[in-house]
Amino acid sequence: MYLRALMEFLYPSFLYALTAISIPIIIHLFNFRRFKKIYFTNVKFLREIKQETQSKSNLKHLLVLLARILAVAFLVLAFAQPYLPAENNKAGSGQKTVSVYIDNSFSMEAVNDEGRLLSQAKNAALEIANAYRPTDVFQLLTNDFEGRHQRLVNREEFIELVDEVEISPAVKLVSKIVGRQKDRLLTSETQDKTIFLISDFQKNTSDFSSLENDTTVTVKLLLMQAQQQSNLYVDSCWFATPFRQLNHPEKLTVRVKNISEKGYENIPIKLTINGRQKALASFSIEPQSWSDTSLYFTSTETGIQQVEIAITDYPVTFDDNFYLSYEVAEYISVLCINAEDTNKFIHSLFKNDDFIQLHHATEKSIDYNAFAQHRLIILAGLKNISSGLAQELKKFTENGGSLLLFPAVEIDEPSYMEFLLSVNANYFLSADTNATQVSQINTENLVFKNVFDTDKMKSKNIDLPKVKLFYPFSKNIETNEEFLLTMENGSNFLSQYTFVNGKIYLCSSPLNEEASNFPKHAIFVPVIHKIALMSLSDNQRMYYTLGDDESVELNNTSITGDNVFHITSDNGFDVIPEHKIMNGKTYLFLHKQIEKAGNYFVKMGQGTSGSLSLNYNRLESNLSVLRADELTKLYEKAGLKNVSLLNLDNTSIANKLAETTEGKKLWKWCIILVLVFLGSEILLLKFWK
Repeated sequence: MYLRALMEFLYPSFLYALTAISIPIIIHLFNFRRFKKIYFTNVKFLREIKQETQSKSNLKHLLVLLARILAVAFLVLAFAQPYLPAENNKAGSGQKTVSVYIDNSFSMEAVNDEGRLLSQAKNAALEIANAYRPTDVFQLLTNDFEGRHQRLVNREEFIELVDEVEISPAVKLVSKIVGRQKDRLLTSETQDKTIFLISDFQKNTSDFSSLENDTTVTVKLLLMQAQQQSNLYVDSCWFATPFRQLNHPEKLTVRVKNISEKGYENIPIKLTINGRQKALASFSIEPQSWSDTSLYFTSTETGIQQVEIAITDYPVTFDDNFYLSYEVAEYISVLCINAEDTNKFIHSLFKNDDFIQLHHATEKSIDYNAFAQHRLIILAGLKNISSGLAQELKKFTENGGSLLLFPAVEIDEPSYMEFLLSVNANYFLSADTNATQVSQINTENLVFKNVFDTDKMKSKNIDLPKVKLFYPFSKNIETNEEFLLTMENGSNFLSQYTFVNGKIYLCSSPLNEEASNFPKHAIFVPVIHKIALMSLSDNQRMYYTLGDDESVELNNTSITGDNVFHITSDNGFDVIPEHKIMNGKTYLFLHKQIEKAGNYFVKMGQGTSGSLSLNYNRLESNLSVLRADELTKLYEKAGLKNVSLLNLDNTSIANKLAETTEGKKLWKWCIILVLVFLGSEILLLKFWK
């Protein structure tokens, strides 16, 4: 029983063959040698010789018998395949299910003394497959999460899939990878389920703390270690203002990160727009740090602007370029909806502005279909907001439009309240005729950025609008209200709200001289003009990440007729993406059709609907990886009992797996002992006379 507890047998039924031990015993018992009697006159000395030779012969026969018994016994044990079980594992003769993940991200392009990491990972996957039986089933998984990798295949198909694995821009967290593997393994009816992760285990993707301790699945880690590498890469970029304007200077800030132990000086950085170089600068950066560099240029043409930011760094180059795109509008279309007569203050403000095109309408002559053509809608003195207008204004702001609302002297409070609550804004309370004055300006808001002199704003004698009539706002704590102008009594004079993709600006006072002097105050022009410019802030994202963002939202674009969308590039690339219209918005779904970072056009029919800029995931840019001891501490700290690291120590993967999954096999030692005992028998019979 003690031996059985230490050692187990893969095929215990062969142990019945131990009865074959009786064969050499029977041969030994019935194979007596018959001695012929010879008489001598004096047998005293012969009797002594006979006794001595007979005792030696008996010892020889017993040793031969023992050698034969042991040879037969160990031969039977060899067929039964004894093994010492591995801790927390049990070998079995049933079918096994194995899922192997090969990290094919950019970091696996790194090399060590044995070559490229991806090639080593693929060879390791093949060794794993060959270590199992042909009857076992396998799953291959990479960062691409391809559909063909979601099924179980036999060993031959698995080997073919491994040969096809190539470097990919996709990046996945360890938790996402193991989750996908478990989803497939748990559908298998086999009891023995094993997951293998072959990777360099970068620190920023190894989220073992997010894994669950599932003892039904064994997870084994195979660490691919590269030589120490450094990397300098473009991490991100942003503009100083939220909108782009023709012939206006622009400031683009670029953040570069240094993942190395050495610093760099005077590294050039280049800005290219639509294929033409627009700016050139240089930067210096300390080890293990980041640096922000400002690039200055002027937008000299309208339409789509495709930007490329480039640095030069070796040997890791995939993240040296960063792509983004934006649109420069030819003009801003503003619609002012009046009660009856045209509002003279709005008209005077924009009538001589070539960049802002003002359109007027009365509440009785509104063309709702034209709302999508405008960037900003101004409600100037409407007594009530009809349900139809409220619905169209809500849709307008949801799609990214801006709304500026001035109440009338007398308003229908219920209609205003119903509309403002629908867009998650505070509504107007009863009118207040107590005279007050604007006392505070939110200079941190983009509406007032670069409008006022900071030193003058600190003066207590600054002249601000005086108010005679206003509608206090309700205090709804669930709104995202941001004050722009506040009065002495604590009420907000002008507030800003964000609703879905648009902006809503509420003024508490009517736009006339009887209510306040705001329309004739010096602050009126820059505030309204800046709100109009802010409406240019396009909610279209400037760039997306390959592999992470699979859907792209198109603003103010809809499909017509039999047309389809095309994503194209200047080098002849052309794919037709899937598209869906949801809640009035158009979405494109890439489905991994694009694998290369760069700037692309979105076209429909003969026209260009927009631009799409794609960048490689910067998670791969940080080449900091886990050492073996760090990796072990990480999953042990997470309490993952089912996870272990394969330490090869100059042992082949097949041998290591045999020990860790099926225990230490002893059948080879049994065969060796069979040969030893057979050899001993031969030596005894041949040389012991």
